[in-house]
Amino acid sequence: MTRKKLKTYDGKRDFTKTGEPSGKSKGKTKSKGKTKGREGDDPIFVVQRHEASTLHFDFRLQVGDVLASWAVPKGPSLDPRDKRLAARTEDHPLDYADYEGTIGKGQYGAGTVIVWDTGTFENLTERKGEAVSMEDGLDAGHVKVRLHGEKLTGAFALTHTKMGGDAKNWLLVKVDDEDADRRRKPATTQLESVLSGRTNEDLREE
Repeated sequence: MTRKKLKTYDGKRDFTKTGEPSGKSKGKTKSKGKTKGREGDDPIFVVQRHEASTLHFDFRLQVGDVLASWAVPKGPSLDPRDKRLAARTEDHPLDYADYEGTIGKGQYGAGTVIVWDTGTFENLTERKGEAVSMEDGLDAGHVKVRLHGEKLTGAFALTHTKMGGDAKNWLLVKVDDEDADRRRKPATTQLESVLSGRTNEDLREE
């Protein structure tokens, strides 16, 4: 079932030429003490800062045995007034949650990738007072989660919007809770990886 979900991911990559994970680790991440994502653990989230043809942040939530993924050009915000465009992309394998490196020229997504933030999350999605699974919420076009990361904490909502007539477009918004922050500099000004302490610039210089 996992390979079927990753068909689009596989089709966009030549694993003889890219260092990205192939997703054949049977659903386990290459744990570095930060992310788990194994059966019985809380589901994980990861935000990767990706300097490709354009800079964006890849926002990923574990849904079953894959990472549901969105590309967020401006990155997530802790200010509830900010509505961030989030374009749905292909599901990624769980072991992508620890991936940092340089994707070579000519490859899909060529550029540098760091793990900007990661942690676990709780599914808060409801409909008419009843809990809704992540799978059902995504199918219906709305999920709400509480993140437990180092840079991102508190509740966030993802809503399918089809903005600009594009069916891939969603909105990522910080819920107005005790973790909301309207005053400090944007969280995205923090450039370092939470796993390695490296920046995208560091990877380009290696």
